[in-house]
Amino acid sequence: MRNVVIIGSGCAGLTAAIYAARASLQPLVVRGVHAGGQLTLTTQVENYPGFPRGVQGPELIERMREQATEFGTEFMEGNVTKVDLSQRPFVLEVHHERVETSTLIIASGASAKLLGLESERKLLGHGVSTCATCDGYFFRGKDVVVVGGGDTAAEDALFLTRYANEVGIIHRRDQLRASKIMQDRLRRNEKIKFHWNTVVEDIVDADQREVSGIKLRNLKTKEGTIKPVHGVFIGIGHEPNTSLFRGQLEMDDLGYLITREGSKTNIPGVFAAGDVKDRVYRQAITAAGSGCMAAMDAERFLEAEH
Repeated sequence: MRNVVIIGSGCAGLTAAIYAARASLQPLVVRGVHAGGQLTLTTQVENYPGFPRGVQGPELIERMREQATEFGTEFMEGNVTKVDLSQRPFVLEVHHERVETSTLIIASGASAKLLGLESERKLLGHGVSTCATCDGYFFRGKDVVVVGGGDTAAEDALFLTRYANEVGIIHRRDQLRASKIMQDRLRRNEKIKFHWNTVVEDIVDADQREVSGIKLRNLKTKEGTIKPVHGVFIGIGHEPNTSLFRGQLEMDDLGYLITREGSKTNIPGVFAAGDVKDRVYRQAITAAGSGCMAAMDAERFLEAEH
């Protein structure tokens, strides 16, 4: 019987573990299939406080894990395959192993939607990014492209014009899905170039571990071209990892968990932190902050019972 179980081992989950462990709650962290979260897919992180010369994403996660371990956090490998939140103690199944807990912190994150190219996965963190606000700074004076046509892509493209020489928008249709105000802003920006009715077929050059170009195909003319670029930003949205909780926890129309009064979900004793509940900011520092909130809320919940 656990006091606190934390699902997820990214910034939110590990910060929650540090706070819960320091409160002598002996938390258990279920690391998940994608242990460490999205920071493990990036390289240099320059906007996390306390690292004036930046820090590698995987190194930052490893430091957090060591800190959580130092205070007594236990880690469990594997993925949660089933949860029962109908009564307490809550019951989780992790590879057919049963885990019971008084409180649960969900920090399972959100996964960026990808194009599905092999080169895309190889180059994540090496010229391919799913976070313009995280990585745009590294492309000062360079040519980049954003793939997508909704508000996510539009926001990314506008942000990147602060740094890049040219920002191309690759969209498979002949008009954007983004809101009208966002489209107007894009068209007024001289740095932005549109590539309509176009799809990405490949990203060059995965073998060199850097982006030097992007293979495009026009869906109307069937013409193929290679556009020289230094960065590719995937802006087709994120998907919160909440399928396990459908029918048990309140979610918005995109599947993000709804919280009130900090990190509380609609079920007493269940808390949410990080990108699993954040469809707006999705930053390492905001995830860490919400992990702190969830751990403190869980601690107070347990104190109130005793």
